[in-house]
Amino acid sequence: MLETQILLETPTESTEKGSISLEEFLIHPPERMEWVDGKLVEKTGMTSKHGAAQAKLARYWGNYMISNGEGGEVYTETLCRTRKQARRPDVAYITPEVLQQLGSNFTVLPQSFPLIAEIASPDDSAEELFAKAKEYLESGCLEVWLLFPEAQLIMIHTEQRWLLFNADESVSTQTILQGFNVAVIELLA
Repeated sequence: MLETQILLETPTESTEKGSISLEEFLIHPPERMEWVDGKLVEKTGMTSKHGAAQAKLARYWGNYMISNGEGGEVYTETLCRTRKQARRPDVAYITPEVLQQLGSNFTVLPQSFPLIAEIASPDDSAEELFAKAKEYLESGCLEVWLLFPEAQLIMIHTEQRWLLFNADESVSTQTILQGFNVAVIELLA
């Protein structure tokens, strides 16, 4: 998703002009914004393919979670903390264990979700998406899906490896929501 940097017009006591402290951001996080390197960054650039893939994946993960009695919750664009930033993953799953530990009434999850998906928009840089996946994994996430609707590819990153799934293959979870699988073309078409 294309990110647009928003500079604040009014400096705060704890920050220079154009930046905001993480603490300030977490108190009242604006919609569709992430906190990246001390700056507010708006998530923009969502295409219809992006939106469809996001909706399908959230529905599929949620249906699988319910039908298998996994528990937990599936979220879209819900703010979470990483060691460096405050991010809004396109789709995220939280396990029942983490929900029990942290509760379900949060504005910002204080860690990365255990399972996260980011969906590339045409303007996204692959390097930025790879860096974001690494950031999530370094902050408690166990598995990150990167969906490329235009190329009809899905990449999964875990602590151990990267996996690539082409349009004619089925993609499956590796560590969380064990047993979930779906045809790449079904998800991205």
